[in-house]
Amino acid sequence: MDIELALIFATSFCSLFVLRKFAKRVDLVDIPSARKQHQGAIPLVGGIGIFLTAAIALIQLPTLTTKPTLYLLCASVLVIIGAIDDKYDISFKTRLLIQLLMSALMISVGNLYLSNLGNLLGWGTIELVFPLGCLITVLATIGAINAFNMVDGIDGLLGGLSTVTFASLGYLFWLHGQDSLFQFCLVIVVATLPYIMLNLGFPFGRRYKIFMGDAGSVFIGFTVVWLLIVGSQGENTAFRPVTALWIIALPLMDMATIMIRRVKKGHSPFKPDREHLHHICQRIGLSPKMTLMAICTLATTSAYIGILGEQHQVSESIMFCAFITLFVAYFSAINYIWRLTAFLRKVNVKVV
Repeated sequence: MDIELALIFATSFCSLFVLRKFAKRVDLVDIPSARKQHQGAIPLVGGIGIFLTAAIALIQLPTLTTKPTLYLLCASVLVIIGAIDDKYDISFKTRLLIQLLMSALMISVGNLYLSNLGNLLGWGTIELVFPLGCLITVLATIGAINAFNMVDGIDGLLGGLSTVTFASLGYLFWLHGQDSLFQFCLVIVVATLPYIMLNLGFPFGRRYKIFMGDAGSVFIGFTVVWLLIVGSQGENTAFRPVTALWIIALPLMDMATIMIRRVKKGHSPFKPDREHLHHICQRIGLSPKMTLMAICTLATTSAYIGILGEQHQVSESIMFCAFITLFVAYFSAINYIWRLTAFLRKVNVKVV
């Protein structure tokens, strides 16, 4: 192993302690509100600490990922804009514009874009002409960034889901002998662990609690897209495009479901609300920790299904149909969750 994991962990842990003090001085904190229910002003530095740790690792060992300079440039811009958004709450249009520009930079300078979608329909590989591939790549990048941003609603959730995603990607890279990318995924997983510990109040309690912040969610979302494109496109691929859907299935389905529901109500798809899966889980009676475990278990299961399909080379069309079926089931369950819970309570009362 070229990367010293203990050093990565220590760097991330120490950076978070330094950053939380800095955040309090510059007022980079999350204040409780009707939509944000927690106690006290919490520093929004988790994502910045993870990014800085990953950046240090990349500077020391640039071979960890494709086009490291471009990656660090795009990620740096997104993290800085995310931090500004955390402090000043800039408009979503400005954020979308920056995300679009970084996507365009990734495509034009790095030549990283979706050139094919695989054999999703069973009629042969779906090749994308350059303009269409660019458009889908931009949409995918913006979608992934906002998908991970939207799931950041309870302690440990974004850290847990990102760990599942990067661990799954790392395993797929390792299976195909792409050791550098495997190590890069491992760096992010290890760098995320101190954040998860402090976010959950371990081992120092709520006094040292921190949040990820938008800077962290955009960094995670962009890095996920970067690795998905690197891993599924080109000649030396580690997995097929359809597998990418399963790796990020839960954040993707949650985002799509909530945006469809908002549009149906006549609201903006970017308008914040409390209708996400983690909100629903708590409203039906699950504690925050139970909600965290349930959602991370679902995410792990979907990623595992994708990995199994990749290992056994299950037909891409079958995997795609299965994913669509899963999404329809998820969407229906969320839309009818209150009827379902009322029915289950009624049945439970009759049994008792």
